[in-house]
Formats: sequence, structure tokens, C-alpha cells
Amino acid sequence: MTESGVYRSSGTNNAPLPLPNVEQVELQAMLDWLSTYGADEQGGVTRLLYDSAWCEAQGALAAKMQEKGLSPEFDQSGNLYGTLKGEGKGSVTGVEELPIVTGSHMDTVVYGGKYDGAYGVVAGVLALEYLKKHFGAPKRTLQVVSLCEEEGSRFPFAYWGSRSITGITSLEDVEHLKDQDGVTFAQAIRNAGFGPDSAYRPAAKNYGAFIELHIEQGQVLERLGHSIGVVSDIVGQKRFSITVIGEANHAGTTPMSWRKDALAGAAEMIAAVRNIALQAGEPLVATVGRITADPGVGNVVAARAVFSLDIRHIRQESIDRCWQDMLQAFSKIAAEQQLGLDWEEHLSVTPIPMNEEMISDIQDTCEQEQLSYWLMPSGAGHDSQIFQPACPTAMIFVPSQDGISHNPLEYTAESDLMHGFRVLVRLLYKYGYGS
Repeated sequence: MTESGVYRSSGTNNAPLPLPNVEQVELQAMLDWLSTYGADEQGGVTRLLYDSAWCEAQGALAAKMQEKGLSPEFDQSGNLYGTLKGEGKGSVTGVEELPIVTGSHMDTVVYGGKYDGAYGVVAGVLALEYLKKHFGAPKRTLQVVSLCEEEGSRFPFAYWGSRSITGITSLEDVEHLKDQDGVTFAQAIRNAGFGPDSAYRPAAKNYGAFIELHIEQGQVLERLGHSIGVVSDIVGQKRFSITVIGEANHAGTTPMSWRKDALAGAAEMIAAVRNIALQAGEPLVATVGRITADPGVGNVVAARAVFSLDIRHIRQESIDRCWQDMLQAFSKIAAEQQLGLDWEEHLSVTPIPMNEEMISDIQDTCEQEQLSYWLMPSGAGHDSQIFQPACPTAMIFVPSQDGISHNPLEYTAESDLMHGFRVLVRLLYKYGYGS
């Protein structure tokens, strides 16, 4: 690899394995098909954990796996596996016999796009079908997983699919959580036909390695002109709900200086979030994406305001320092305006480096394919950061047009989708069919 991380000629001694008829793989068509499950009025896709669209999509995908020659299986969390059984032992990064797994998540944000999560799932299904068709049974078991949840869009908790598989989180830890309609996590999982009372096996499982193929959800690859992003590490993040408590009162008869306006206090705190993040500098980012006020009436001073806070960085100490600076600012604003202040941490994920040997394998594969690549961190959280402490893990990015994601306008050109697919196929061949 050159210093800039781009493709260099690898010579005749590193000739790639031929991939017969790979251009015939109908990757875009299958993505379009999957996007019909949860298609919404905004032109995007809304599939929230355990809702009807999610259930229909996972069920349809299980049937599709069967059609493609894989053995489908659900676990109690609703994760769906498609298995291509191996004939014997294989090895990767010193781990024996455990399956090599690829995949991503099935759920979306509200009014999301058709590629986030779904691309890695669909590519994994088609990669295993392709390998079986052209190379027969692997030496080592290969598997694709459609993870039940990653986004945290329905309940205030993310990465349930990968956390349940790795054993980090149990149903008892999250069953009390409620969605915006007051439905508990326990009710939702039971209504969808999963949970400990279902006929499915427990989620906990061991992997030999995990590979996640994903759209970048940013502009780096497109702006720099690279075909593949080789993820070096994934940022850590903290997510909070911040509650500001004031006093409801008449908007016309309460003097400004006498008010305990929760919404006004929250507004100052949100401004402080931006200022502190700007002072910290890149790559730290902090976001307030949601705010609610109670009673939420135009002629009443707000008695209560709640806003979200998301902080991310590639170093844990920077995340912690930023949060402490923000909390200090919030406390000062609350004291000055005679407001109450409370907060709840919903998510704390440490920054995670990807497996170095697998990173090197991805770089070699890109050189075989003569694809330019860039070694880069991921600013978004992904299931790979949950798997990496449990097994060797790698992540591959393909470009996102204009960096748009979590949006119906999310788009990746089919040629870029196929570049990522070819890299994935080669990696799975190396790990599943190699000696």
C-alpha cells in the first residue's frame, strides 16, 4: 500500500482468482425488492424493530435465503441467519472451526433509505449463493446474518441484534423500555413471535470472524475519488436524554424575569452543545436531534423540555471530557434560570479498532481488483464495533452519493455496490475455501 492508501500495481504474482459471471449478480434488483417492505409515503423505507414491515421483511428474506440455497434460522431476538455449511476445518486469524459471518442490520430509521444496513445483508446472501454456485461447498461454514436491530429508532437503545448475539445485553436489561406509543420492548418482541417463550434458540453465539459491508454514509470516498473504504476503527459514542424542569405559567401574565421557562433553558443548553463541540475541534461531533416540550401549548410557558444528545469521537477521553464540559454548562444555565436538570445515559460505546490482519486482507483484495481504497475511521456507529471485542472483525465501505444517508435520497451507484460485492466475495472465498 502506498502512503496515501490508494491502489498500486500488484504484479503478475498476485493475480486474482477469476470470478465467473459476477456481473450477472442482481444486487440492485434484490435491494429494490427488499425496500418494498416498509416503503413509506416519503419515498423511503421505515422498518422499525418488531413492527409489521420489519416482520414481513425478515420473513420474506428467510424464504429468499432458502431459495438461494442457504439454510435459514431465526434466534430468540429475531436475528436471521442464512448458512452455507462447510465440509471441514478452516482457519482465519488463528481461530478454528467457528463460522465466518457477514451481514448487517434489517431495521431502518424513520423515512430512511434503501441501502443502510440492507446492502450488507443482501450482498451477503448473494455472495454465499454465488460462492456455492461457482465453487461448491466451502471448507469452513459461511453465514450471513440479518441483524434484527442497530439503529435505536423505536426504543431508546441501539445494537440489540449484535449485543444479544455477543451476550453483552440480555432481554432482561431492555424489556422495560418503551417506544413513543408506550409499548414495552417485552410486548413488542412477544407480539413479533420472538423472545424466550418462542420456539427459537437463544441469540448468544460465537463467530470465527465478522465482515460488514456497508455504505459510507458520508462524503469522504466520493470527494477523494476512491472506490472502497477500509475501516480502521469505529468512533465511540454516548447518547443521553437531557430533561429540563421549569414551571408552567400563563404566557401573557408572567413577566419574563419571573419565568422558569424549561424550553428557553433547553435552547441555551443546545447552543452550548454546538459551541463546546466547535471548540473541541474535529473529529469530535455532538448533535441534538430531538426536542419535546410539555405542555407544548403556544400560550403556556413550558414546564418541561427534553432533548437528545449524541457525542462521538475516535478517542474515549475526548468523549468523556466533552460530556463533562457540556454537563457543567447545563448545570450553570439551570442554576441561573432556577430550573431543574436531570439526564439519562442511553448508550455508551467505546471507540473500537478493526482487526489488523483482516484490514490487510481487504487492502490486498482491493489491489487484486485494482480498486482504489482509503484507510479511514467510521464516524457512524455500526454492529462491527460490538462484534470486534468478541471475534476478529472488519468493515468495508462503498461511496454514498453526496454523503446523504438516513434519508429517502440515500443512493449508491450500482457500479460502486458491485465493487464492494466483489471485495466481499473474495474475502469470503479466502476465509471459507482457503487452506
